[in-house]
Amino acid sequence: MPRTNDQRSNGQAHELRDKVLGYLRMHHGEICRHWFDQIEVAGVDGAMMSLLVEEPVRLSYLQRCCVPQFTEAAQAVTGRLIGVRFVGDRAAAPAPTPVASTATAPMPTAEAMFDEQLLLSPDYVFETFVVGPNNRLAHAAAQAVATKPGRAYNPFFVHGGVGLGKTHLLQAVCQSMLRANPQARIAYISCSTFMDLFHEAVRAGRMQEFRHRFRNADMLVIDDIHFLSKHEQTQEEFFHTFNALYQAGRQIVLSSDAAPGDIPDLEERLVSRFNCGLVARIDKPAYETRVAILKAKAALHDLQLPDDVPAYVAARIDSNIRELEGALTRLRGLAMANGVPITLDLAKQALNEGRAAQGSEAAGQPTIQQIIEAVTRYYDIKLSDLMSKRRHKSVALPRQICMWLARKHTRFSLEEIGGYFGGRDHTTVMHAVRTVGSKTQADEALNGDVVRIEQMLARQPD
Repeated sequence: MPRTNDQRSNGQAHELRDKVLGYLRMHHGEICRHWFDQIEVAGVDGAMMSLLVEEPVRLSYLQRCCVPQFTEAAQAVTGRLIGVRFVGDRAAAPAPTPVASTATAPMPTAEAMFDEQLLLSPDYVFETFVVGPNNRLAHAAAQAVATKPGRAYNPFFVHGGVGLGKTHLLQAVCQSMLRANPQARIAYISCSTFMDLFHEAVRAGRMQEFRHRFRNADMLVIDDIHFLSKHEQTQEEFFHTFNALYQAGRQIVLSSDAAPGDIPDLEERLVSRFNCGLVARIDKPAYETRVAILKAKAALHDLQLPDDVPAYVAARIDSNIRELEGALTRLRGLAMANGVPITLDLAKQALNEGRAAQGSEAAGQPTIQQIIEAVTRYYDIKLSDLMSKRRHKSVALPRQICMWLARKHTRFSLEEIGGYFGGRDHTTVMHAVRTVGSKTQADEALNGDVVRIEQMLARQPD
């Protein structure tokens, strides 16, 4: 039976989609996810290819983070100067819009509130969270909060070290609640940004607008609440915001690097309120959990790992999940660069190269940690500020210098360096490298600062 025009069109769309994804997996493996196979080509109109992504969080993530890579892939496989945009509705496909405008498009859930710095990641859902003895209570509580917001545990306070999964749980709660209620008003924001917005509102005389935004949310989710430390005016405002939400039965979710009572210079009344719900601690993952995490991360990227590889990597790295992800990134990059499958021998090579990049005696290079310590000491700033989301020049420039030095003196990739600085995107690191590179050429004082920091690193013992 001859094929209809619709069948031929669908076949061509699938073929085009597969070619685009094939290019991405070859040249931009770091952005690829298993769910990319669910993306459809909704149409090609003139110089614009429309890609259909019906799941809202995935759509927003692609619009914000992946337009340049998909555009490059589309141009490579079609041989045409074509743009790419992501749409959530097939009916929207025929009317093209400039690619630049889609790169910063908001989430389609109009009533939901998200801070731009804290874009929800499709990776951070309950289905991809690996549960172990170190995080079982926090995971169970987060699921209960997502199922019964305002009724299960309120507030829900999760704390633990860097790279142990706190942000994953916070975002999983948000995404689970959005799936259940797409019109939910969720204020998901970092503590440092909350403070910045508060001070801006005070200066501009717009406190009513600020209070309406946060006190009328169905759920308030704040990452790194420990940054309230020593900020008395912001603590006063947050105290009243907390009370307004709590009394209205609205859910409050907070994360911190320390338990409420261990946050320095935090008002006792806030400590009391944080403790009145459920406080859950996340510890370092055990060996079996680390193996499971590596397998889950590999599955997310459609990466085939022999069983002995995650066992070996998990035995060598016992610090946090971010370090495990960095090892997996090095392993994937090495396999792609050499065009070989991942094996135990390749894993040993990748981890040995990672150790050299961190500054083995043979390499004679500083580690990223040594770079961070030198920069924080030179500029007399706190490590917590350097790793935060703060954008003030007094913190942003030293952070950029750290990234520039890490790129210059280690063999870490842009993505790996970003992981060390609060999980920042590789494009942020690239911008930092370019910024410092140009400023050191034009600013003699800054160039002198960088030279002196490098001299400090050179004097460090092996």
